[in-house]
Amino acid sequence: MTTPTPDHKRYFTDKLGLSERLMERCLAEALSAGGEYADLYFESVTSTSLGIDESLVKSASQGVSLGCGVRVLSGERTGYAYTDDLSSEALLKAARTAALIASGPAKELMQGFRHTSGDSLYPITGATADAEIAQKLSLIQRADAAARAYDPRITQVRASFSDELRRILVAASDGTYASDTQPLSRLNVFVIAKDAAGNDGAGSTARGSSGGGGRITMDFFEGDKSPEHFAREAARTAILQLGAVDAPAGEMEVVLGPGWPGVLLHEAVGHGLEADFNRKKTSAFAGLIGQQVASSKVTVVDNGRMPNRRGSINVDDEGNPTQENVLIENGILKGYLSDKLSSRLMGTPNTGSGRRESYHHIPMPRMTNTYMLNGDDMPEDIIKSVKRGLYAVNFGGGQVDITNGKFVFSASEAYLIEDGKVTRPVKGATLIGNGPEALKYVSMVGNDLALDEGIGTCGKSGQSVPVGVGMPTIKLDKMTVGGTS
Repeated sequence: MTTPTPDHKRYFTDKLGLSERLMERCLAEALSAGGEYADLYFESVTSTSLGIDESLVKSASQGVSLGCGVRVLSGERTGYAYTDDLSSEALLKAARTAALIASGPAKELMQGFRHTSGDSLYPITGATADAEIAQKLSLIQRADAAARAYDPRITQVRASFSDELRRILVAASDGTYASDTQPLSRLNVFVIAKDAAGNDGAGSTARGSSGGGGRITMDFFEGDKSPEHFAREAARTAILQLGAVDAPAGEMEVVLGPGWPGVLLHEAVGHGLEADFNRKKTSAFAGLIGQQVASSKVTVVDNGRMPNRRGSINVDDEGNPTQENVLIENGILKGYLSDKLSSRLMGTPNTGSGRRESYHHIPMPRMTNTYMLNGDDMPEDIIKSVKRGLYAVNFGGGQVDITNGKFVFSASEAYLIEDGKVTRPVKGATLIGNGPEALKYVSMVGNDLALDEGIGTCGKSGQSVPVGVGMPTIKLDKMTVGGTS
């Protein structure tokens, strides 16, 4: 549910004293050496981070970051400068520095600003940033206690809580003038479980983690998404691994569970559909728009308009409203995720996907919430259809080569499927494949679409941004599983 948008710009104009006239002067300066486009990205972030280890508070910090990035585009070249001093002299100097990328008379003149407004996808009043430190500390203390109470084999517990309130204002030479206030929070629990020593004197050790969050208020962490819930999940997965058998190896049928396994989709397919990789023809999907790249059962979207989700934003970091973008429809590649630069150079629509980690960085095409849509199959029928295979419920780390789509993912929770039934938990399972190729083997898609709990962070070219992933239960007729048996 969306709510009316407050006037986010007033923080910058009233509190920081930044006038539209000053912004117009800076943009004119940025274009003075012949640039085709220029923008200013103002950002103010207040953040809190708390950590507990062995039931003791080991870290606590609060911080404030404030600054502006100035960007100039000239053909395929980008000039960028940033400053944490928002005086008119410092801003004009940064604009002149960014302008050095271009040479010659100005190609574009500064236009009047077009103020944008709309509904807000997340609450500002009551966001976790407003809560007292004691309330936040209580969350991780509760998580610590719940994890330890779950099973005596839980020997170590770490819990953390972090949040931020990010205010942005974007002013550009094409008339863009947009602002937003973006709350974000995340609770994480990590545990280690140990079995009693065996005959050889050494017991087995396993790890588990869980967490959740989003663009939310403190009451998110009550009820179904309580610290106790996440603590028990972390402890459950660790204890499960203690009794797991070695994963099988070889090519077999694989079922991916709903929710977080969508991270495989994000990495193996999503990055390859970002426009900058395709503009440079370094993506495995370059030049394939309109072609069949997946099973006809597969539809993949990237949607930045989902209320309260970690990957959602009202406007991107170039001032464009985010939207729901269909990337693959019934197996056909429909388009790429684009920012202003890629849109200008490729002649394609701007999908509102320009994102950056902070004012220190240039924007680039990035995902928001990326997921596969529901199919018609019942999840239990998908399991029943497998004679011998792997059921992967949760994933840890992974690696992907964007140029060819090859990926390797480790499953943190997985089970054997034997004669249509989920049986023993396995450890050490990895999924090995090629993103575009793997999607062609999707033969069944469940009707149980779920999104992750709100903990995703995506890295690209040294920048990290919050994202969401998801999928329903799906069956791949064949995939290579790396194991130890």
